[in-house]
Amino acid sequence: LPDGNKSEKFDSVMEYLNKMAGREYVGFSNATFQSEKETGDRNFAIGYYLKEKRCFPDGANMIASLDLYFQLCSIEMTCESGSVIAATLANGGICPITEQRVLSTEAVRNTLSLMHSCGMYDFSGEFAFHVGLPAKSGVSGGVLLVVPNVMGVMCWSPPLDKVGNSVRGINFCQELVSLFNFHNYDNLRHFERKLDPRRIGSEVGEVSTVNLLFAAYSGDTDSLRRFALSGMDMQQKDYDLRTPLHIAAAEGHEEAVRFLLHACHVNPLCKDRWGNTPLDDALHFNHPQLLKLLSDDQLLHSLPWQSETGEAGTATPSKNAGESGSNSHNNGARE
Repeated sequence: LPDGNKSEKFDSVMEYLNKMAGREYVGFSNATFQSEKETGDRNFAIGYYLKEKRCFPDGANMIASLDLYFQLCSIEMTCESGSVIAATLANGGICPITEQRVLSTEAVRNTLSLMHSCGMYDFSGEFAFHVGLPAKSGVSGGVLLVVPNVMGVMCWSPPLDKVGNSVRGINFCQELVSLFNFHNYDNLRHFERKLDPRRIGSEVGEVSTVNLLFAAYSGDTDSLRRFALSGMDMQQKDYDLRTPLHIAAAEGHEEAVRFLLHACHVNPLCKDRWGNTPLDDALHFNHPQLLKLLSDDQLLHSLPWQSETGEAGTATPSKNAGESGSNSHNNGARE
């Protein structure tokens, strides 16, 4: 933490958490903070005991350290933001949403080691034996679970057991490792009856399609640009035959629609299983700012020199895929 007052140190921690959460919600509950201070007699007693034993560095302010601790105990988040934080730890300190490195690999290793050994209060030893994964529980009923190199999970269920852990949260973790070979000491080669989701094989393409469609849904043009530059087919379809252009148009993301049309040269005439084009979706969901953009591109794709079916081939990014304002089309759609 930086040298300075308590607020600067707290802001530094909050900035780390925001980066780990991919800018999902991370907040502060002042009511919880006041309650923690008023009922923190045991923590004050431990603090004074450590001070008497000279455990604090020279010049350290024990009361200020406790205040910072109480502040950190009052940070609040949603299951969504908590799961992204867990996924950042599972991903070696790189946030899977922003792909930004937040923590060093050494810091992640040390954090997960502490979570594995003492993250579940007095139940930590038994949890490590039965579940074998790093986790951290809270008295709100949340359990943050990390499956290294695979995923992060945040579950929330307020009913607690006698040591302060979520009853259903622990049950979920136990059921998870009974179904998948996630336990630290599960044999990855000679296991029986357990599934191994790390054996992806042909599922890589399915995961890529989901990520591509989610980027279109959220209007994340940076991710769309990254997918395009990696050579991904930008006209991949889901089970309803909807392309990223369908989804971006339905959600009203003009920048994403413009990028898909002008930089990736996707086919605007492509129809989903209900016979709707991206223009139909923009009209149905009342996004007037997209109507002219899509109708102009549909007109160009409908000109006589187009193929009889009007269906363009696989969309591939041009060399200027990083510039969403490009007006040149490939796929044999325009000379």
